[in-house]
Amino acid sequence: MNYPRKVLVREILVSKPFTSLKELEERFPEVSSMTLRRDIEFFERQGDVIKVRGGARSMKFITTSMEESFSTRSGAYTFSKQKIAQAASVFIESGRSLFFDSGSTVMQLIPFIPKTRLSVNTTDPNLALELVKKDNVMVHIVGGLLSRDNLSLSGMQSIDYISKTNIDLAFISPSGFSLKYGFTSGNYTESELKSAIVKKAGCVIMMIHSSKIGKSLPYTFCELGNVQKLVTDQMPDSEILDACRRCGVEVIVAK
Repeated sequence: MNYPRKVLVREILVSKPFTSLKELEERFPEVSSMTLRRDIEFFERQGDVIKVRGGARSMKFITTSMEESFSTRSGAYTFSKQKIAQAASVFIESGRSLFFDSGSTVMQLIPFIPKTRLSVNTTDPNLALELVKKDNVMVHIVGGLLSRDNLSLSGMQSIDYISKTNIDLAFISPSGFSLKYGFTSGNYTESELKSAIVKKAGCVIMMIHSSKIGKSLPYTFCELGNVQKLVTDQMPDSEILDACRRCGVEVIVAK
């Protein structure tokens, strides 16, 4: 039976973690590279793969997330997260291009947003719905694949959007931080997106609850030296403080 090319391409793409474009070109010599790239983009839109440099990664192997669900995270350490958000909110300025990360800690920024004209990009649909209630905030949702676990958007569509967006201030909440592995995430696609945001941002403000310090998840999205400010609810230990001083990172402990 002769299956349509796209059916065969999909079988190859989803069968293993990474498939290179070169491998597809060898498998389908009669098809142009441009057509095979379009096939990859088609299956990315279907949610089967993520387009990466040189080929594609199968969602079958990377959708499993080590992140806690949004409902679990949103109910934990609420008071401490509010303090972190209040301390971080002093850096929000009018006339700046802002990025708000997804997650329950950054969500706590909303009550502390000043009554001044702001432009905010976010990957968090829930956060966007709260922001749009404020007349002074222009809200831009970064498109992409919606995670069922933590209700955030990521993927190549998101990275493409960020590559064309200027970001003055990025408010980011990692899932873990250690001196050995840096700032980490439990979801591969989110890690890729956070990394792209850090590279574009003029100033990265890392909002991290003390329970996540000393904790490492599988995917590193940036190092301590990529961050300008670290806002947390408890004073980190001396080793971390020394590392922050060496990297020029300002540590802010929320009161």
